[in-house]
Amino acid sequence: MPKMKSHSGAKKRFKETANGKIMRKKANKAHLLTKKSPKRKRQLRKSVVVDHKADRDRIKRMLST
Repeated sequence: MPKMKSHSGAKKRFKETANGKIMRKKANKAHLLTKKSPKRKRQLRKSVVVDHKADRDRIKRMLST
């Protein structure tokens, strides 16, 4: 049986912290930025923790090699 490959798309989108939490970027920062307020754009810069357990488990499975 060959080795399992990690999910290439997930590798680019998620980072695992030292404590095992999964971090993701926020959406809506790609285009149409003129109509968004500076406060909103500033808040979209930050990364957030994936908090739903089912999503977290699925992402960890995609990242494991």
